[in-house]
Amino acid sequence: MAVVGYRRVSSVGQNLDRQDLGQVDKVFEEKLSGKSAKDRPALQSLLDYIREGDSVVVFSIDRLARDLRDLQDIIQHVNDKGASIAFLSEGLTFSADKEDAFARLQLQMMGAFAEFERNIIRKRQAEGIAKAKIKGVYKGRKPSIDRDQVHALKAEGLSTYKIADQMGISRMSVHRILNG
Repeated sequence: MAVVGYRRVSSVGQNLDRQDLGQVDKVFEEKLSGKSAKDRPALQSLLDYIREGDSVVVFSIDRLARDLRDLQDIIQHVNDKGASIAFLSEGLTFSADKEDAFARLQLQMMGAFAEFERNIIRKRQAEGIAKAKIKGVYKGRKPSIDRDQVHALKAEGLSTYKIADQMGISRMSVHRILNG
């Protein structure tokens, strides 16, 4: 029975130190956005690592997931493996052998608030970008696809499938470029 910790911050410039997990046997850490559980290698490694009887410790719900569905799926996965998961800030623990309706309600409410907060952040970011564009300060990211090459390959008679494969992009990207 191991105590396994998980710590996450959203970017490389941020510090993990404030997420004190106490005494743990192993810690999985990452500096990535929490928007999708599937895109976080340390989280996936933790989920593979845990065994029946283990305890997972996370500083707070929003460090584990920013999407209610992801949050519920991760907790279910941990519990299905026979392990428990505890959120220190919220004082909530979920284990495979104990169903706590009130804790589930709190989890869903806090998960919904974390998701809501992420949506507000995205909205504020979009508003900031729009204002920066008006001022001429925001240029956006540089295009990562050579649009001229897509058109040239199409002119050579290649199918959208072959263009996408050759350029390492999605077929939908090829369609957007050719039809846009």
